[in-house]
Amino acid sequence: MKRALISVSDKTGIVEFAKELSNLGVEIISTGGTYHTLQQAGISCISISSVTNFPECLDGRVKTLHPSIHAGILAIRGNEQHMKQLAELGVDTIDMVIVNLYPFKQTILKEGVTREQAIENIDIGGPTMIRAAAKNYQDVAVIIDPSDYGKVLDELKQNHDISIDTKFYLSAKVFMHTAHYDSLIADYMKKQAGIEQFPNTLSLTYEKVQEMRYGENPHQKAAFYREVGNIQGALANAVQLHGKELSFNNINDTNGALELLKEYDEPTIVACKHANPCGVGSAENIYDAYMKAYNSDPVSIFGGIIVSNREIDKATAEEINKIFVEIVLAPSFEKEAIEILEKKKNIRLMTLDNITQKLPKGTFDMKKVSGGILVQDIDNELLIEQDLKVVTKTKPSDSEMEDLLFAWKMVKYTKSNGIAIAKNKQSVGIGPGQVNRIWACEQAIEHGINHLGAETVKGAALASDAFFPFPDCVEACAKAGITAIIQPGGSVRDQESIDACDKAGIAMIFTGMRHFRH
Repeated sequence: MKRALISVSDKTGIVEFAKELSNLGVEIISTGGTYHTLQQAGISCISISSVTNFPECLDGRVKTLHPSIHAGILAIRGNEQHMKQLAELGVDTIDMVIVNLYPFKQTILKEGVTREQAIENIDIGGPTMIRAAAKNYQDVAVIIDPSDYGKVLDELKQNHDISIDTKFYLSAKVFMHTAHYDSLIADYMKKQAGIEQFPNTLSLTYEKVQEMRYGENPHQKAAFYREVGNIQGALANAVQLHGKELSFNNINDTNGALELLKEYDEPTIVACKHANPCGVGSAENIYDAYMKAYNSDPVSIFGGIIVSNREIDKATAEEINKIFVEIVLAPSFEKEAIEILEKKKNIRLMTLDNITQKLPKGTFDMKKVSGGILVQDIDNELLIEQDLKVVTKTKPSDSEMEDLLFAWKMVKYTKSNGIAIAKNKQSVGIGPGQVNRIWACEQAIEHGINHLGAETVKGAALASDAFFPFPDCVEACAKAGITAIIQPGGSVRDQESIDACDKAGIAMIFTGMRHFRH
């Protein structure tokens, strides 16, 4: 290693690294701010202009885009013709490139950033240099990540060179990094230009939050990645206050509960198990909301997830602490609440700012399939009020209407085929993920009777995530004493269900919108 070119935006550890290189006899070429940083630290280095015989110009836009730089990087050392040409041109080889790129991501995440500011932070020379060095990895070591400085120095000190395996590893990191960098730029430009949401090619980029002990099952490896951007109210931004590391299933289940929570404005608790709601309660305060959610299914909530749209107070914490739950997520906790809940070492306590903030329009919902990916808009709608249609002779009362909407929110986040029953802003029974609708309906009714009693089910409201293809669900509702139903409508046999409701004196509303959740 004879010559290194250093030009970094992130100067973490660069002074120490450059000193070690200099001590090892490596000549250092540098640019702009990096050059001044190294000079101030007393490190001998030469400016890029001394190599190119051309000044840095255009406000620093042009510094390294020069044949003297790129020929020195790209020349294949074992190619006699390449080396002969370098000699004829008076160009020296560059053996190491230490470069990281303009902070485009940090720039676009700043509040009030202008398009001009974002554009100015698109790096041109940096990506060109590191891609060139990565292409010529057999002869050039390229370092973009400060965490690799130690590894490189260790090899240089031990072997006076860097192994081909390490060079290839560093090269691979370059192309992953530039792909990420370019995807950020492409996404920003797409949005700025108003290009269609589903373009012919789709490049998405994510940043790793954590490695996981395992995935859905112990034999599966997993990691958690987050979208790049300041997305308010997203689970990826939650802060863990207490407890062991989150698992794959913890995160997936919590997300299911969080999505449902965002539908409610008043104090609400959502309890979730295996990404399905198992207890939902709304009340004037969070304690009463929790008691509603708990009492609706005290069996399933055990080992489940609890999310709250209000601060967890001492009284609520005392109730939660009576059972085992995996996670409690809330905007905040009273100090006494934390002290109570922390007594159980295995519970995870998490806070999330802007917990009720829905994801922005245009956010993707993605599902991986074999050999491809399905992409759609997130289901950000609940219903369109003007499309609501009472189709029965019996009209819902005000209290029934309140329960119908409460249940409709629940069923939106229940796996299809899904049925949700509610009464007095409390979940009464939930039937998730059945292969036919009558089973989901019967399961929800049975659950309500078993946990809250037959009298509670009477006068309740039922929501179905899709239409009734047969009147059997209405007949089951009539038998249980359910008095109001909300469903999308749209079956060729709608009239049979309407007639069954009229016969039983049940009010039924069509939404004109379904919420499949496969």
